[in-house]
Amino acid sequence: MSVGNETQSGKKVLLAAPRGYCAGVDRAVETVERALDKYGTPVYVRKEIVHNRYVVDTLAKRGAIFVDETTQVPEGAHVVFSAHGVSPAVRGEADNLSLQTLDATCPLVTKVHNEVKRFARDGYTILFIGHRGHEEVEGTMGEAPDTTHLVDGPAGVDELPDFDPDAKLIWLSQTTLSVDETMEIVNKLHERYPQLENPPSDDICYATQNRQSAVKAIAPQCDLLIVVGSQNSSNSKRLREVGVEAGATAGYLIDYANQIEDEWLEGVTTVGVTSGASVPEILVKDVLETLARHGFTEVDTVQTATEKLVFGLPREIRPPNRAKR
Repeated sequence: MSVGNETQSGKKVLLAAPRGYCAGVDRAVETVERALDKYGTPVYVRKEIVHNRYVVDTLAKRGAIFVDETTQVPEGAHVVFSAHGVSPAVRGEADNLSLQTLDATCPLVTKVHNEVKRFARDGYTILFIGHRGHEEVEGTMGEAPDTTHLVDGPAGVDELPDFDPDAKLIWLSQTTLSVDETMEIVNKLHERYPQLENPPSDDICYATQNRQSAVKAIAPQCDLLIVVGSQNSSNSKRLREVGVEAGATAGYLIDYANQIEDEWLEGVTTVGVTSGASVPEILVKDVLETLARHGFTEVDTVQTATEKLVFGLPREIRPPNRAKR
């Protein structure tokens, strides 16, 4: 596809696809929107519904109130749990306050929660690969805190205890990690613990893998890679890292097009553009328009996968089923 007239300067944009919203983010954002439509304001949201500044600010303008802790929500109010999931302790707090909860946890995160519960019940010690302090990590590890150990990066392997050789060990992971880094950690874990078992399926979500694959496809041709996404978005940060490691000369993570600096574009002929899984397409459109004003009017879309997955909304806010005529 092209934006405007074909460039005469040789400047072009390689636009990665897939990019932007995944099914879990789409479901989470729509959950808050429909809750506001159904219940009116205020609707409370525990943590950021997804890690994107624009999305959070837009929902806040509509009347959503974002809080850090469940205990900040008034008794009996409506509260939405974010896409990253919560621990059983948080659900207990909500019950104690008689909160009317809407669970916007991504079903792929819920899958990992269920795996933690199952393996803990079966007597396993779980080595959970993820980033310390991330909401998904806190919620998932909260399912079995006594039997789950966090592995934060390759260096985290060395910080683990010496388990009994007969101990049942299994690794699981945060859904938004870099595929390559995760496998590096897994290999290191296997070297240290020969009895370590692999999970029955890959926990890194399809959207994370697809967006990283798309970036890898364009990165070797890019003088500059622009990833649209917020600094607290794990999958967006990984996209920039993956792109630079795959060959992009330089890479930047930005929330908005007005953060693009003129000096980034000096001497650049090919710019790669993508966006994290929590980023609405309107922000990518703004980036393309800004680049076009700098002469990057030719836009070639590089498609490496097609995504059709859709997750159903929480039952409390699903549209009523209409009887077929």
